[in-house]
Order: sequence, then C-alpha cells, then structure tokens
Amino acid sequence: MTERIGFYQDLVVSAEEAAKHVNHGDRVGISGFTGAGYPKALPAAIAEKAKAAHEKGEEFKIDLFSGASTAPDCDGVLAEAEAIRFRTPYNSDPVLRGQFNDGTALYQDLHLSHSGQQVEEGFYGDFQVAIIEVVRITEDGNIIPSSAVGNNLEYIDAADKIILEVNEWQSLNLEGMHDIYKIQKLPNRLPIPITQCDDRIGTPYIELPKEKVVAVVKTNAPDRNAPFKEPDEVSEKIAANFIEFLEGEVAAGRLDYDKFIMQSGVGNVPNAVMAGLLDSKFENIQAYTEVIQDGMLNLIDAGKMTVASATSFALSPEYADKMNEQADFYNKHIILRPQQVSNHPEVIRRVGLISSNGMIEADIYGNINSTNVGGSRIMNGTGGSGDYTRNGYITTFVSPSVAKGGAISAIVPFVSHTDHTEHDTMVIITEYGVADLRGLAPCERVERIIAIAHPDYRPLLEEYYERAQQNKFLHTPHDLETAFEFQINFAKTGDMRGK
Repeated sequence: MTERIGFYQDLVVSAEEAAKHVNHGDRVGISGFTGAGYPKALPAAIAEKAKAAHEKGEEFKIDLFSGASTAPDCDGVLAEAEAIRFRTPYNSDPVLRGQFNDGTALYQDLHLSHSGQQVEEGFYGDFQVAIIEVVRITEDGNIIPSSAVGNNLEYIDAADKIILEVNEWQSLNLEGMHDIYKIQKLPNRLPIPITQCDDRIGTPYIELPKEKVVAVVKTNAPDRNAPFKEPDEVSEKIAANFIEFLEGEVAAGRLDYDKFIMQSGVGNVPNAVMAGLLDSKFENIQAYTEVIQDGMLNLIDAGKMTVASATSFALSPEYADKMNEQADFYNKHIILRPQQVSNHPEVIRRVGLISSNGMIEADIYGNINSTNVGGSRIMNGTGGSGDYTRNGYITTFVSPSVAKGGAISAIVPFVSHTDHTEHDTMVIITEYGVADLRGLAPCERVERIIAIAHPDYRPLLEEYYERAQQNKFLHTPHDLETAFEFQINFAKTGDMRGK
C-alpha cells in the first residue's frame, strides 16, 4: 500500500495507537454516508478504549458526527460499547436506535444539507478529531476520498486533529470521480456554479491542512453493502404507477422523454422504480441525488442514464464489487460531491429534478411522517428527503399501502409525526395508484389519498373524514378525539384496525 500513502508514511500506526487521540467528551467527525466511505478500524479501537474505561469505572463517551448512516462496524460497535453520548445527522444502526429510544443516547435528526453548515458555524462547539477514509494520499499530502464525500470538508476544517484511514479495498480508479467544491463561509457566499448535472466545478481531491494530520491507519475492508430485495409484485406496481405518472407529465407538456432528471431515496421500492425506468421510453436520464444505487448502475450500463451526481454510493455487495472492478468506466458517468453541494436547495431548485422518497405514513391531507413510529419511536431519520422535497420541481413519496401483513396502514387520518408538511407534498404513490395533490385545497385531497390506501382501510378513513366534517372549521377538518385512533389501535392491539 506504499503508493497509497507516501507523504505521511512516518505517521502510519495501528488503529489502537491512533485511538489514543480520541478522548472522553470529544466531538468526532467521521467520513461516511449510507454505509459507504466510513472508517473501518478506528470505531472498533475507540469502542475497546471505551470498554476499558468503563471497566475502571471511568466515563468514556463521544459526540459522533458523520455524513449519514454508517454500519455495524462503526455506529454498531460504538453503541455496543456505550461510547456514544450524542449522534447526528442520521443513523440506521438498530443498537444505537434502541439507545435513542430508551434515552441512553441523544440524537438530533437533521436535514443533511444543514449539517455541514451548522458545524462550520460552530453550532456544536469545537471539534477535536476528524477520521476520514481515503483511497490514497497524493504526493503533496492531499487526499482522494473513498466511496463517500459527505461532510468531510467541514470535519477536516473544524477538527484540531485528523486521522486518515487508507482503505486498500477501495478502487484506485475512484480517483477522478470526485468533484470537491467548497462553499464559501457566510457572509461571503457565492452562487454555486452548477447549471447542469454533469458540471464539474471543483478538484478531484481534498486539500489537507498537513499540520493537523496525527495518524494514518491502513485498512482493507469493504463498505457495508446491503443487498436489495428482488422487486416483488407490490414494488413493481408502485414502479409502474410512477412511470405512468411521468408519462402523464410528458403528455401534459411538463416533462420530456429526453433528459428526465431524477432524485431517488434509498431502499427497495426506489430501486424498483429505477428498474422500471430501464424499460421505459425515457432516454438520457440524469440524476442529481445523494446516493448511487444498483438501479442507477443498470441504467448507466444500458445507456439510459448519462450522468449521476451524488455524494455517496449505496450498493449491494455484488454491485460494490462491480464498481471496484469497473470504476474507470463509471468515472465517466458518476460525480461524487460534498453533501452541502449534492443536497443544496439552490442547485436542486435550479436543475428541476423530480424527487422520489419513502415514508412511514401519510395522512389524508398530505402531511408525511418519514421518521417516527407512533409519534415517539425514531426509526432512522429524515436524511436528505426534506432537501429534495422542499426544493424539487415535482416531489413524490412512494410506499406500499400497508406493512406488517396489513397491520399498519401507510395512509392514516393524521400523521403522528410530521417531517414534510402538506405544503411540500405534491404526489403520493402506492400500489393502488397515484394521488396527485397539486393545485388542490386540503379537503379536495382527501378523496384522492384515500383512493390509494389499502382497501381494508378505506372505509375507516372515510368514516374518520365524515366525523371530521362535523367540525365547524372545514378548511382542514379533524376530529381530534379520534385523529390518532389508527396509531392508538396499533399500540394496544398490534393492528391499526383494532383487531
């Protein structure tokens, strides 16, 4: 691995030695976004340090910041060692999620476009350490990021000390894929000069303040690459409904079959939507999004997608290997940017993308809950969905109509937690159809939203709306005594129908 390090060869140490730079109470910013590009060795070494401190009756907890979610060998091992006091801006680890929900760890669920700026502006205080995974260190001491850029720039700037993990598993051919552009600090901010998805405006490397680098650790370990499920009948129906909606936009003169610009959230349903685009009439598709998924590689391979701009990968193990083997080819079609750029409202609004994100539940007026079950139990987080939903040209939410064998309805009278208000929601899609809410008053939305609910729940939703209309205020009528009856039934019986 000498060619990957060179400049800092005299700083190469073990992960255990590097972990000595991380102390109780530190704010630690790490690379990583959606299971890609996170440090592989330091988290376990820090966890062992925490365990040793706890055995002595000493405190050891850190505040942990990333780009988005990481993996069991990062968030997971630290959570198991009870080494995390505070976490932001996103998490998907089940152990750490349990600690948020039982109150033993703290979590700020945050719009991803906000997180880097808030670090820059000192909202969280001083940062002691940044831990960044890289493909290689250049001859002049700068770094080539690995499979995610995320908030690397902000953590490098904010931290007193920098630890680099040089991961040999990451392909050297990722070099050239990154476009590192640093947004100016307030009040001297300039427009971001991106007008097309394939615009490159920065450098392929991150400039490093060399005096801050205190350790380099060698690793050879894969990203957390979770396999996607094969599209089932429900996912395929949702994808077909989404494509039909896009074709309706073409017929209405609001979209062209050429150069459709998309954003897609992470998951099996969005991946199925991309599979549907493979056989669609759309050509020269572009993406301005936050993650590259399997479906986008398939679109690139088929010549259907010309460029995908993001901040990270979210690939299955098979496709992660494919990326490593063919990174020189994908380099021509993929751009990885800092997440302050990939998720920036200014650029999202300018390029005119159509967003597609998942949800936990929507209510009959179009408010969306993406994060909390029953109003209180955090799942993962809002991630970047708010960035794209508030600023996209057309915003869609896609979801199966039910979960847990029908015990949970995705359409409820009133969401128990609101991440995206009715003001930002334009289209909701389930396997039962498309609820196009544009241009409708709240009471006009109800019929369309109930029509895409599961048939078992439609009568219950209609009964609720009839009760709500007894309210003397009819703009957005609710019956507050029964507004959360679905969620209450589930808490009591395990079924929203009250069975």
